[in-house]
Amino acid sequence: MANVTNNRPLSPHLQVYKLIPTMVMSIVHRITGAALYFGTLLIAWWLIAAATGQAYYDWVNWVLGSIIGKAVLLGYTWALLHHMLGGLRHLLWDLGHGFEKEFSTKLAIANIIGSLCLTVLVWVIGFIIRF
Repeated sequence: MANVTNNRPLSPHLQVYKLIPTMVMSIVHRITGAALYFGTLLIAWWLIAAATGQAYYDWVNWVLGSIIGKAVLLGYTWALLHHMLGGLRHLLWDLGHGFEKEFSTKLAIANIIGSLCLTVLVWVIGFIIRF
């Protein structure tokens, strides 16, 4: 019996691949999807605190209003918006459009820029409404 593994090609190592925007957006889309689970737990915690009573609700608001809490909420906002835009990109592909290399790369770049701009917009509106 011949050793068939000697004639098989080796898989390329990660160092062989060149990072391209569509590859990065695919990875980030998966990471933001996982991060949304954590953020949903935060929203559930906040809603449970609101239903529990004023003292617990005030404490949760204090935690989420701290510098670390705001940073986590900022990250959650970005993850939510980035994942939403990525979902729209996937919907476009499901409809059979946007498979050209140049257009797909432009969509990937627009996804990151759009999610960052929308995050800033949401937070600016939030701070304007708050005061």
